Amino acid sequence: MTPPNYRIYALRYAMREARRHEHFIGGDPHDAPMPMDYFVWAAVNEDRAVIIDTGFTAEVAAKRKRNHLRCPIESLTMLGVDPDKVEDVIISHLHYDHVGSFHKFKKARFHLQEPEMQYATGRYMKFATLRHSFEVEDVVGMVRMNFAERVVFHNGDAEVAPGITVHACGGHSMGLQCVRVNSERGQVVLASDVSHFYENMEAERPFTTAFHIGEMLEGFDRLRALAPTPKHIVPGHDPDVMQRYPAAPGLEGIVVELHREPSR
Repeated sequence: MTPPNYRIYALRYAMREARRHEHFIGGDPHDAPMPMDYFVWAAVNEDRAVIIDTGFTAEVAAKRKRNHLRCPIESLTMLGVDPDKVEDVIISHLHYDHVGSFHKFKKARFHLQEPEMQYATGRYMKFATLRHSFEVEDVVGMVRMNFAERVVFHNGDAEVAPGITVHACGGHSMGLQCVRVNSERGQVVLASDVSHFYENMEAERPFTTAFHIGEMLEGFDRLRALAPTPKHIVPGHDPDVMQRYPAAPGLEGIVVELHREPSR
């Protein structure tokens, strides 16, 4: 049976100013601006809406000095998605900018790699360098969701819904996963933080926040193996995504359509 296609959206909910040296291990000789965008993603068709990641709240944005543009979950209504009716949410990993608004889903199940929960609640969190990207209340909240039988754990690759699969990559975080979604232009790979920017993957220059650098480099290979072509890989934080893909009608500067062909 042929898997269904989905319309795939990237919704930009926050941004921050940054410099090139902040995004590459070993720094960068050019101290030029390199801003970062923050996204959540939605895969939508007539049967379901699957959300990938949940962003962070305005309170966490203020704490971490990020420019919070809109609530990522409430903004899903612009795509015709009612958060209260969403049944499946994929959490790529438990860093603050990918899980922070999970509580805004009334009944959804959260799909998570089991090693990520082990990582976020285990011995490595005694190290400030590694726990910096986590918000303890997000982690505790996801533990509560598990007690409420609302977390679906995966160990490796798995199908979340027909035409939507998750793929364990590691590297940036112990239990990081990317997502592959069927669309009218083929299988689109939502990299999340397997590759923050196009340049991380294309130049094989790992991002500065890393649990395992070797696995991060292998993650770039995994993305390429999962995607039909490099144009089918969408990085997790690159502002260029908003330029390469067409805007959803009436949502210019907010939402782009990843099921359409990119400009380059």
